[in-house]
Formats: sequence, structure tokens, C-alpha cells
Amino acid sequence: MPAAHKLLLEEALQDSPQTRSLLSVFEEDAGTLTDYTNQLLQTMQRVFGAQNEMGLATEQLSKHLLEYEKQNFALGKGDEEVISTLQHFAKTVEELNALHSELTKQLADRMVFPMIQFREKDLTGTLCPSLFCAEHEAAMVKYSRLPKKRENEKVMKAEVVGEVAFSRRKQHQASMQYYCALNALQYRKRVAMLEPMLGYTQAQINFFKKGIDLVSKKMDSFLASVSSMTQSIQAQLDAEAESMRMTQRELLSVDDTVYMPDRDMDPANRALIQKAGYLNIRNKTGLVTTAWDRLYFFTQGGNLMCQPRGAVAGGMVLDLDNSSVMAVECEDRRYCFQITSPNVLRYGYPVHIGIFYRHLECEQLVSLLQWICTINNISRQIYLTDNPEAVAIRLNQTAIQAVTPITSFEKRQEVAVAAGASKNASVELEPEHLIAPGTPIQFDIVLPACEFQDQNRGGRRMNPFGETEDDASSDSDDSLLQQVFAVRFLGSMAVRAGHRQEAIYEAMRQVLAARAIHNIFKTTESHLMVSSSCLRLIDPQTQVTKIGFQLGDVTQFAAHQENSRLMGFVVEGRDWSEGEEEGKPSFSAFVFESNTEGEKICYTISLAKEITEAKKDPEALAQLMKSMPLTSDGKFLLLDSESGDATNGGGQDDLESEA
Repeated sequence: MPAAHKLLLEEALQDSPQTRSLLSVFEEDAGTLTDYTNQLLQTMQRVFGAQNEMGLATEQLSKHLLEYEKQNFALGKGDEEVISTLQHFAKTVEELNALHSELTKQLADRMVFPMIQFREKDLTGTLCPSLFCAEHEAAMVKYSRLPKKRENEKVMKAEVVGEVAFSRRKQHQASMQYYCALNALQYRKRVAMLEPMLGYTQAQINFFKKGIDLVSKKMDSFLASVSSMTQSIQAQLDAEAESMRMTQRELLSVDDTVYMPDRDMDPANRALIQKAGYLNIRNKTGLVTTAWDRLYFFTQGGNLMCQPRGAVAGGMVLDLDNSSVMAVECEDRRYCFQITSPNVLRYGYPVHIGIFYRHLECEQLVSLLQWICTINNISRQIYLTDNPEAVAIRLNQTAIQAVTPITSFEKRQEVAVAAGASKNASVELEPEHLIAPGTPIQFDIVLPACEFQDQNRGGRRMNPFGETEDDASSDSDDSLLQQVFAVRFLGSMAVRAGHRQEAIYEAMRQVLAARAIHNIFKTTESHLMVSSSCLRLIDPQTQVTKIGFQLGDVTQFAAHQENSRLMGFVVEGRDWSEGEEEGKPSFSAFVFESNTEGEKICYTISLAKEITEAKKDPEALAQLMKSMPLTSDGKFLLLDSESGDATNGGGQDDLESEA
């Protein structure tokens, strides 16, 4: 290496301009070296800080790898191999962390510390920018001002000369020390630049050597097995991704009718004992207001469960044992059914549930039937048997499918035949000729909730059968006959032979069979008022007419041949679903259980019909009136009063049928 530049110590005392000029060059070089050293030290400190952070991060990584086993993953089953692999990695990372800690210590001792020592000792501590001290300048000024007339004063002159010599000697010593420091700096800067980098390189080589020994001796086979495992998992992922793409392509290739809510579906499965899906449940939000909430419902054992969105588990809504279910009509919803249970947990009134499937848009009507059949099967406690599916299939094969109301959402089957042909037919008809197989049954006469709300608001209540109270009672003031009977409505259904008593008997049999099959025993007592113009079913508490029929529409009536408390009648109506101008005639049979003999009700209806026919002939009417006792005002026919408190409205609201 060539010799370094230096300042001559012999020229320090003379302090010539040439010497000062050369000195300024050395000082400029020392200043540049100081700036560079500060920047280099900052960079080295960053390297040290990064290595220190690397050691801390590696230590944290080892701890987190061990924490994987303690995580409560919901789908963590089958991760035992991954856990053992991560534990092995954690041990290896911990060993590498020891190497990182050792490397950090070596960088601090062999790279950062020498550079700091060089800056503090050689650059800052020994260099002084001001050589000419004020003491030497003051002595020279004092010596220059000595007057000639005082040259004889030897004492004063000797003192000044001694002071100048002392200050000049002191300046000479400081200059030589300064020159020596500048000369030594030319050598020390070369060492100061090389020594830290030598320590850095040796520390890194030592770190890599130990790391290679660790990996090559202990981890070659382990890393090979981990690589093989990751490749196997990636192959499984690729296969599963391809399978999902094929499945997605197949599912999206179906016809658009799959997404339509009202598309045609296969017949409903009536042997289900479990059902799940989204339903809209109507809850009361005020005195007369309700709101529909869309929730996920499912059956579990004998309970109806509900699971709101975001909930982890479902909660119990109703105990379906011994409950009853029927389809109902609501103005603001389409496919609705009503569950009535003696063990209501959350709602103190019948629960109306409307199906609005977002998840199963393609099964609206079919799902309605399946929900009703499932709840009926659960209410019969079929799920407690050894083979509930087989029991449900066997019962539903022999049971009458009678859970949908007359106001069905399906198009009714052909239920009407020519009245004249039925009247004149003398041959005995088969049951399927009297009533169409699978005809739905209505077990109660209820109004939709919206109609009750309109009534509570003071609006005009519309009867669901098309009759208003004014229509039903328009002729009541002119009636010659009024008789009230306490009855309980059992059910109604469409019939084909509207002029045959056999149709009434068959309707009685099917209604009673359906009630027994579906455990529907609760009935509500009402008052059946028979007048010379109409039949009216009245609520004994509110005196509101539930339903009314013109007497001319009653085509047949009869009492049960064995159970004298059962009676029924057939009412003729019009079916406008075919779009005909006058509508096709249709017939519906209504079955009742009375507190008295059914023959009395039939006799009263027959008498009312005779009065109606007699009104057409004044002479025949007068003759009939002479043979019948009248009330004191001469307005109503006087018949035997019915026993009990039926006419006083004191009957119980909910009674159990004895039929």
C-alpha cells in the first residue's frame, strides 16, 4: 500500500503560509472523513437493528407455531399431522433463533463498536480546529508595545520576553500534536473502514456455517417429507377445484325454470317426519298490527325449532305433540298454514306461518303440503316408533289426505256434476262418485287476521264465503221462522253428488276419519239459526255471523243414521275458476255435531223450505200458518225450545267433540 500523505513537524514552529495552506487540505480531508463516518455508522446501526429484530421475530415465530395446537378450530379434526410438523418446525426455528442471537452479538462487537470508537477517539477527541491560542497573540502584542526609553528597565523587558517564549513553546507543542493526529488519521481511516466490514463478514460466515450444519445434518429428510406432503395436498386441492368447477358448470346448465317459484313439481312427499327451511312467521307488533319475519325453521323430534340469522343454534318455538295444522288464506301472503298447539311457548295465539322460500324457491306449493304433512306426522308421535318412515308411509297410504282447506291454492278438482242427473239417479253411487278422492277438508271456519283487524278498526267486515252480514240478515225481519240450535262445526268439503244424502253420509265419514287421523278433537261451539230465508252460523259471544247461506242454496240435508247428534247439509255454489260467464255449479257439504238430535235440525230446515215454497202461493201459506202455532205477536212459528243454555250464548268456547 503506498505511503500516506503527512505534515512535517519541523515546520510547525515557523507557521508559514505554505504550512497553513497544506494544513487546511488535511483539515478538509478530516471533515469529509467525519461526514462519511457518521453516515456509514448509521447504516451499520440499521444492519444491527434489522438483525436484532430478526432474532426477536424468529423467537416470536417459534412461539406462534406452537400455539397452533391450542387453537380451537371448528374444522380442526384431522390436523394431527400438520400439528406435529409445525412442532418440528418450531424446534428448528428456535435453534435458528439461537444462531441469530449470536450473530447479533458479533455484529455489535465487531462491526458497530469499532466504528463508534473510531469516530469518538480519532475524529472528535483529537482534532482541534483552532491552533493559535489567544495567549500567544496577547504576549506578542505586549512585547511589540515596549517603549525604547524604557529599554534600561531590564526587569520589565525580561518578564515580557519570558511570557512570549512560554506561549510560543506552548503553541509549538499543540501544533506538533495536531500535525501528528492528522498524519495518524491518514492511516487510521484505512483501518477503520476495513475492520468493521471484516468483523461483519466473519460473523455472517460463521452464522451460515452453523446454519448449514444444522440443516444438512438434521433437516434434509424432514424437509423432503414436508415437501412431499405439500405436493400431495396441492394435488388434492387441484382435483377438488376441478370437481367443483364441473359441478358448478353442471348445476348452472339447468333450465331457467329451476329458479322459478311457481314451476310444476312432483307430488308432495306425505311421509316426512322431518322438515327444514325458511318460513315467514307473523308476529304481533301492536294491538291490531302484525309483521312477518323470515326465519329458518326445522323440526327436531316432536318440537318446531327456529334459528334466526347469525345464531349458533336454534330455539324451541312449539311443542308439536297433539297439535293440529291446516292451510289458511291470508291477504298479504300466498301459501300459509296455521299451527294450533295446546303447548304454545312463545305465542299466545295460533301461529300463522307463510312459506316464502328463498332457499327453495322451486318448491313453494309442494313445500306447503310437505310442512303440513310433516307436522301432522309429528303430532301423531310417529317419530317415537322403531321405524318412523315405514309407519308414516303406511298411515298415509290408508289415510285421507285432508289437511288443505276448501279455499285451496290449487285448482279444485271437478266437484260438480249436473244437478238433474244426480237428483234422478236411483242407483247406488260409489264413494269416489260422491266425493272426489283426495278432496281437501276445512276443519274450522276462521277469518284471516286482516279481516279481524278491519273489524277492530271499525271497517266493514267481509265474510270469506262472499256473504256480508247485511246480505245474511236482509230477510230476517220478514222471516216467519227462527230457531237456534247449539252446534259444533266439524268440517266441510266439496262433494260431487249435491242432491244425494249419500254424499252427506260419506262427508261425515271422511271428516270424522280425518279428525281421528290428525288428532283434531277441539271444536268451537256456535249457534245455528234456521229461519225461513237463510241459515246462519253465529258466534255466541260476539253475535257475529261467521257464515250464512240462503235457504234456496241448501240442496240436501240429513242426520246420521247411527249417531243422532250428527247432521249435515249440502250448499250449492258457483265455481268461476273455468272462466265461464255463469260459472259451473259446485256443491259443498257441511258437517255439524249438535247438543240435540240432528233430526230436529233437519225437520226445522225442512219446515223452513216448506214456508219458502208456500210464500209463492198466498193460499198455501195461509193454510200452512193455520196448522202451525205462532208466537204471541203472531210473527214467528213456535217450535219446541232446545234443552240447555244453547240459545243463551253461555256455551263454552272450546269443547271436545264426542263424535
